[in-house]
Amino acid sequence: MIHTVNEINQRKDILPNITLGYQIFDSCFTISKSMEGTLSFLTGQDEHKPNFRCSAGAPLAGVIGAGGSALSVATSRLLGLYYFPQVGYASSCSVLSDKYQFPAYVRVITSDKFQSTAMVELIKHFGWVWIGTIAADDDYGKYGIKIFKEEIEKASLCIAFSETIPKIYNQQKLAAVVETIKNSTATVIVLYTSDIDLSPFVLEIEYNGITNRTWIASEAWITSSLIAKPEYFPYFGGTIGFAVPRSDIPGLKEFLYDVHPSKDPNDNITIEFWQTAFNCTWPNSSVPYNSDHRVNMTGRENRVHSMSDKFCTGEEKLEDLENTYLDMSQLRITNNVKNAVYALAYALDEMSRCIEGQGPYLPGNTCAYLEDFEPWQLMYYLKTLKFKAHNGDELALDENGDVTGYYDILNWQLNDAGKVDFVKIGKFKFTHSKHELIMKENTSVFWNTETLEIPHSVCTDLCKPGTRKGIRQGEPICCFDCLVCADGHVSRTPGIVQFKGMRKCHEDYWSNAAKDDCVLKEVEFLGYDEALGFTLVTLSIFGALVVVAVTVVYVIYRKTPLAKANDRELSFLLQLSLIITLLTSLLFIGKPYNWSCMARQVTLAMGFSLCLSCILGKTIALFLSYRVSKSKVRFTSIRPLYQKLIVLFSVLIESALCTAYLVMMPPKVYKNMESQNIKIILECNEGSIEFLCSVFGFDAFLALLSFLTTFVARKLPDNYNEAKCITFGMLVFFIVWISFVPAYLSTKGKFKVAVEIFAILASSFGLLGCVFAPKCYIILLRPKRNTDEIVGGKVPTTDRSIQLTSASVSSEMNVTVSTVVLDD
Repeated sequence: MIHTVNEINQRKDILPNITLGYQIFDSCFTISKSMEGTLSFLTGQDEHKPNFRCSAGAPLAGVIGAGGSALSVATSRLLGLYYFPQVGYASSCSVLSDKYQFPAYVRVITSDKFQSTAMVELIKHFGWVWIGTIAADDDYGKYGIKIFKEEIEKASLCIAFSETIPKIYNQQKLAAVVETIKNSTATVIVLYTSDIDLSPFVLEIEYNGITNRTWIASEAWITSSLIAKPEYFPYFGGTIGFAVPRSDIPGLKEFLYDVHPSKDPNDNITIEFWQTAFNCTWPNSSVPYNSDHRVNMTGRENRVHSMSDKFCTGEEKLEDLENTYLDMSQLRITNNVKNAVYALAYALDEMSRCIEGQGPYLPGNTCAYLEDFEPWQLMYYLKTLKFKAHNGDELALDENGDVTGYYDILNWQLNDAGKVDFVKIGKFKFTHSKHELIMKENTSVFWNTETLEIPHSVCTDLCKPGTRKGIRQGEPICCFDCLVCADGHVSRTPGIVQFKGMRKCHEDYWSNAAKDDCVLKEVEFLGYDEALGFTLVTLSIFGALVVVAVTVVYVIYRKTPLAKANDRELSFLLQLSLIITLLTSLLFIGKPYNWSCMARQVTLAMGFSLCLSCILGKTIALFLSYRVSKSKVRFTSIRPLYQKLIVLFSVLIESALCTAYLVMMPPKVYKNMESQNIKIILECNEGSIEFLCSVFGFDAFLALLSFLTTFVARKLPDNYNEAKCITFGMLVFFIVWISFVPAYLSTKGKFKVAVEIFAILASSFGLLGCVFAPKCYIILLRPKRNTDEIVGGKVPTTDRSIQLTSASVSSEMNVTVSTVVLDD
């Protein structure tokens, strides 16, 4: 400050012919001393009107500083009553922007509002979500953490704990804070405090040996030589924080080297500095030895002596000092001090250049004069001040008395000499409308972790893909349970909240086992390549070959009585129908298509209608034979043509029903996704149930007629009773299809089709076995019984009154005219 005042006094472009002076009051970093210094120049003869003059009688332009935020808040409340200008250089507390409470306060350091935003952006950049906060028990710490928490909440991040460092040393409170740090899973901690208040806490951290923590520092201590010591590096190394911009100040180093107590015996500041720097007592001086007793209050180790028994000689050399006094590399707050002095100087210069009629809003728009002006008149110029600093930066105070600009992002690293370096790793630029975090490329960051890698500070790790966050009641949103996504839903990105980000799979897809991707559903149908399908295909083809073999036997032995019995042509049609029904099962196997869905049911219905109508033609002839025999009537036969007409009419009726079925509401392929979520069951939607019931209902009607007629005729006496064989065949047919209904309804998927195929094969094999197996047995293995006499029933019997048999009826059907003769 003194160097800057001297520099301004030597300039001719600012305040020419005006010499600036100063009075310095040591606040000792306490509010009481700050208020004492403020009141010392506010006292006057009129208690309602302060004197506002220095000891030399010159008017006081304003107050620069007051140190930390808490001190500035206290002094500004008092100075604001008189609208007396106060320019801050280190007080960043956001509450000072409130012009209602602090109308006369302006500053050249940015508000903590921007610093809190910068901290949150830095935390987001490194992916931390679980943050601890520690603040000083003053306005700086309270307001700083308050804004930080608001910004954290906006970013959906969480506060793990929030503790306060006491202003007055209290070992129990410090121990409680340290215990909270130990017990917390948060490894990233924000410290909003000054270096003076932080010092006892640092000693407590060292005493407890707490490492593996990353500290985020506010501008108040990030470059503090009191904290940035090699002995504290194991605990605070890797600290990242925000610092006000640094700058080089020309001539300052030479000015500092020129300081010596002998130049002014009344310069108590220089004498106190000299005694402290060289640990000696200046002769014949009443200035007390400056001993910082705060470091001894913890009761750990006595770090400094309370008094030196060595006198200063004046020959001590500043070049030999190993402290930050001559360190010109981190001129940050120092640069703000220079800007604060220049702010007052430029405001005074603007006021000195006032032209009558263009001054402040006074009666008549008169100007204020440097010799005698009111504090509020200078505030008029301070509120609209814009000037270029010595390093070329533009400084403009807004309506809240604040400035914008940028922060340097620093990282504590240990250099080769064992000293702590403040390595710049980035920058945070901001204005009132936007901000930007810029990290330097190819810059290594030192992390104070066991692995020297970026710390991991979360309450719960991000949920992996395939899971979602589940809220824990009563806990912060960063603490959650990872729940597996519901079936059919996937999450491909980690850390999704609740159902946001979850995606439902398309109907043809399903979630995989990890629930992180949708995969095509397994398409299920009864295929040829699987054991069940292959077995059914084999049985179907085998059955068809058996029927072909029976047909071959019938063709070879077509002239034998047994082959001709009961209409040989109907037997051939019956064999053809069995081949059709057996091979129809092949349409049920394999991937279904619309054409196969239509073909399978229609072909099956037509095959059964042909089969059952042939059986009906046979059984009606047997039924009529039985009725004649019971009534003692000689019934020669009905024409074979009539039997074939029954088959024709039956097939035509079934064809008409099938045609209407296919035209009106045909079957089609259906993707069944309701039965199983993970599979698409390809099956046939049968279309109209009414039509389907009509089609197969007609087959059932034919089957019932065949069964009833043959059941009545089963008692015909015969060496070979065909009626009895057909009766057993129809019983098998009904048993199979009646059992099919509950089995079909209780199965799903491809097994449903397999049940239907089994019913087709079983009923077909039943008819084949019951109708043709006995005949083939006699034809091939008992040829002696295949004669007209035996087959025709022309052998002696116990009851000669009954001459008609089932076989003889077949023989007599060759007669072209049917006659009925009454028995004598």
